[in-house]
Amino acid sequence: QVQLVESGGGLVQAGGSLRLSCAASGRTFSNYAMGWFRQAPGKEREFVAAISGTGATTYYGNSVKGRFTISRDNAKNTVYLQMDSLKPEDTAVYYCAAGRMSTRTRAYDYWGQGTQVTVSS
Repeated sequence: QVQLVESGGGLVQAGGSLRLSCAASGRTFSNYAMGWFRQAPGKEREFVAAISGTGATTYYGNSVKGRFTISRDNAKNTVYLQMDSLKPEDTAVYYCAAGRMSTRTRAYDYWGQGTQVTVSS
């Protein structure tokens, strides 16, 4: 089992920045790719970013490419999502997940409880 706890969400004005963190406990963190997904009310869960176990490979969703950066610190069992140039349409609950490197939700076996990000215009 892997337990994931997100933090760092909040309210920010458009154009601002936030950094989300996801702390993992349980099995060996570096064995897992980590992903960030988000879900806005009434919408499906959307892929945001993913990073391989070593951190060498990253994927980004088209809507966040160039604005968000995913990184991980395997010594701290933590994955981060730096979000810059935030837009109101980035408002959602953000989830981190552990599993296989993919843009698809079904590739991830473990999920956090989510953290709310609200971007005001």
